[in-house]
Amino acid sequence: MRWKRKFICFLCKSLMERQTKDTGLHYDRYLREVIEYLEKDPHFREKLKNADMDDIKQGKLSKELNFVQHNFRSKLDELKREEINRLRMLIKAKHDTEEHNAMDHQTLLKQFEHLNHMNPHTFEVDDLDRLIQSATKDLENFDKERHDEFKKYEMLKEHERRERLKGMSEEDRKKAEQHYEEMKKKHANHPKVNHPGSEDQLKEVWQETDGLDPQDFDPKTFFKMHDSNGDGFFDESELEALFTKELEKVYNPDNEEDDMVEMEEERLRMKEHVMNEVDTNKDRLVSFSEFMAATKKEDFDEKDEWETLDQNPIYTEEELRDYEQHLANEESDISKKSVELQKQREELERQQEELNNQKLGLKQVKKLKTFESTWLKVKDPLRSSFDLL
Repeated sequence: MRWKRKFICFLCKSLMERQTKDTGLHYDRYLREVIEYLEKDPHFREKLKNADMDDIKQGKLSKELNFVQHNFRSKLDELKREEINRLRMLIKAKHDTEEHNAMDHQTLLKQFEHLNHMNPHTFEVDDLDRLIQSATKDLENFDKERHDEFKKYEMLKEHERRERLKGMSEEDRKKAEQHYEEMKKKHANHPKVNHPGSEDQLKEVWQETDGLDPQDFDPKTFFKMHDSNGDGFFDESELEALFTKELEKVYNPDNEEDDMVEMEEERLRMKEHVMNEVDTNKDRLVSFSEFMAATKKEDFDEKDEWETLDQNPIYTEEELRDYEQHLANEESDISKKSVELQKQREELERQQEELNNQKLGLKQVKKLKTFESTWLKVKDPLRSSFDLL
């Protein structure tokens, strides 16, 4: 159903997008199972169908949980208990593998933000409200975290390049620098990249992907052709698929100068641009009506070229210096930890040696006592025999 898809798309992006570490919802399964059982309740399904995104965000929908049928509420209780147990096991595993001071109180509480852990037995209105609020916040931060990770990736790449140069002779360094500049120029030498969402960009998809005459371009037909599941919306994956032709102008996996990680960042930038321009109700979906309204705007005829990543510096030299200092601090911490661990190992070996020596001493004492006991047993009969004589 469309309402269910809208709710799920808003609260949880597809799991395929959430394979990078710590950038997705660690409670994806719990979220999806809760939605699945709420969807089965007729009353809640009807309320959700008529709710807008503001109602969902503000918690108005959560209060409808009070009217959900008993058998579904019981299943939600069971799901919550399973989630509580999963989190407890996760925290215990982390606690066992990390230093005690690394697991601070705030870190522990953050694992439970999407539910009320003070009541571990039943799923209440507060649990649904927390789940919606947590998922909303996490999804809004998701793209920002992807950008931050990409910036770190680019800075690390440049840091490693400069470190390699330091270890080269002057002649090799000049050759490496020359090759680097040549690759940059080669990468920048690509056909015009059309503005994402513009008429020219969509017409290119119409012609190159769909095999149709650009003179016959029709926005309504275009939308229906690329709404792959026919639900009346472009979700984020359907939208990103429209940019493939533009990205292929700039990136080729067989070319040394083209970085496929950068291509995915470019795809994300294009998607964000279109969403900001077209998704007027901010539900992370582009409806048919929103799409058609965008084709009637003046900027739909945008002719300016899209500025790619190579035209937009990702970081400043100051940010790179700060990042390099961060790496140096991490390396220093690792070195200190290594020294500390070596000391602990030496101390444990010393203690083990002392223990072995103590065990050896105890064995010798035991042998001596056994010898004395045996000697006394032999000596007493001898003494008695001498006394009789």
